[in-house]
Amino acid sequence: MPLPFLHFRTLYHRISHSHTPLIIRNLMATAVPITPSNTRLGWIGTGVMGQSMCAHLIRAGYTLTVFNRTPSKAQPLLDIGANLAASPHDVASQSDVVFTIVGYPSDVRSVLLDPNSGALAGLKPGGILVDMTTSDPSLAVEIAAAASSKNCHSIDAPVSGGDRGARNGTLAIFAGGEESIVKKLEPLFTQLGKVNYMGSSGKGQYAKLANQITIASTMVGLIEGMVYAHKAGLDVSLYLDAISTGAAGTKSLDLYGKRILKRDFAAGFYVNHFVKDLGICLKECEKLGIALPGLALAQQLYASLKAHGEGDLGTQALILVLERLNNVSLPVLV
Repeated sequence: MPLPFLHFRTLYHRISHSHTPLIIRNLMATAVPITPSNTRLGWIGTGVMGQSMCAHLIRAGYTLTVFNRTPSKAQPLLDIGANLAASPHDVASQSDVVFTIVGYPSDVRSVLLDPNSGALAGLKPGGILVDMTTSDPSLAVEIAAAASSKNCHSIDAPVSGGDRGARNGTLAIFAGGEESIVKKLEPLFTQLGKVNYMGSSGKGQYAKLANQITIASTMVGLIEGMVYAHKAGLDVSLYLDAISTGAAGTKSLDLYGKRILKRDFAAGFYVNHFVKDLGICLKECEKLGIALPGLALAQQLYASLKAHGEGDLGTQALILVLERLNNVSLPVLV
């Protein structure tokens, strides 16, 4: 019979502090399946995406401890049973698996690696960090190394799908790190969407950055097509319906086409964060020695939105840049 979870954890801690080979420790770490009765979860970052993702896990029966720099943003989760912690360290000290989805790489470094308040400092041996922020691949590798030195594990698992994907539990999850740990986490990932194992630490981030490159150029094409259709005298709403089932149909069109026509620029994903992501992409392009002109153009257009003070709008607000460039305004869909 399998060992009870508490007995297993005691045995794991003894083994993890011994000179037992790493492969044996990894086998021990993945031996007991994750269930609501044996796994305590922590969550750092309860914004547009994190709040919906947390709610899925709470409703699945998991005990969840959360932290947000603005405590009021965690209140809806507290109302459905989450516990509030005073710091990332405190979250980790009460958790077996700690998720993070914050704004910038500097935030990731702070909430995970700060020696005093960071989550890793509070995590017990055998614990798992899961960073779902879009961040630097090199930082993901650094976090994984720091976690390993404490006999813990770290997975980089950024997501795509926006606020709608978070609400519906249909996110695409790009996971990098130890494959056995990713498989262990599947009961949790399944509550959030579909996990795709991409390779070693950092590979999840590389996959997400490639995803952002694809989205950036797709959004530019969508917006340019809408402006062209308007100037050509087409009903833009009918035009979008017409192309949605053809080769031009995209997830971006489905998510944002009608929102744009309704002037709904509420953030499913912030312009500020997209500018950050595309900046990371360009930096990685330099390291890889490649030129991606579509990426560079998209980054400039989104940077223009930020320069106009529109960084807290959603990425679909790119229409504002093209309207300004062409001195046009699309009709509002009522």
